[in-house]
Amino acid sequence: MKIGYTVKQKTKIALLLFAIMACMLLIRILEDRSVVKMEKAFGSLYNDRLIPATDLFFISEKLYTKKYYLEDYVYGTGNALSLQQLKQKFDTLDQGIDSLIREYEKTFLVNQEKVNLAHLKIKLSENRKLEENLLNTPSLSKEQVKNLYSNINEKSFKNISSLLTELTKVQSSTGKEISGETEKIIKGTKLYSNAQLVLAIIIGVLIVVIIFTSNAVKVKNDNFRLN
Repeated sequence: MKIGYTVKQKTKIALLLFAIMACMLLIRILEDRSVVKMEKAFGSLYNDRLIPATDLFFISEKLYTKKYYLEDYVYGTGNALSLQQLKQKFDTLDQGIDSLIREYEKTFLVNQEKVNLAHLKIKLSENRKLEENLLNTPSLSKEQVKNLYSNINEKSFKNISSLLTELTKVQSSTGKEISGETEKIIKGTKLYSNAQLVLAIIIGVLIVVIIFTSNAVKVKNDNFRLN
């Protein structure tokens, strides 16, 4: 009876150990998934938020450069470029802006970004037509050119700047969301690690119990033989 009881107890312990090992294996799988999610989150934060935010900065910089050259030309400062030089500068800057927008479009875009980006492309196209109209009207007087710029071109530039600001805000808000998700994943990973530690301790305790149980049975059997 004692031997049967001991075997029964050992079977229970063995089953418990097996269950704990299965739990540890499951935790390990969940932990690996968390690591993959974390890698994706950090990758998205860099590729889909940080890099596009940098692209927006450079787009804005090129637009302000165009505005600077155009104002020099319109208001006739001493540093103003000639009409031909100005057109060449604008061509180079526009190519740079188009290149940055193409790179931006390759990233993951949320719905609000898609809408704002579509509007930005329209406004950029309209602005270039306004610039061409301003630069290709030699019949206009200097005052007429100034009025045209201040009433139309200046407004167009402000609209574009506003859209760039909105896109930057989307980058910031979406980046915060990804950051929050990453924090949750990190907390989950810590929880998995703590669970593994607790299970490892339980396994250690069970091993000690098995050893002591085996020793106790051995002593009883030896005493039984002596009697």
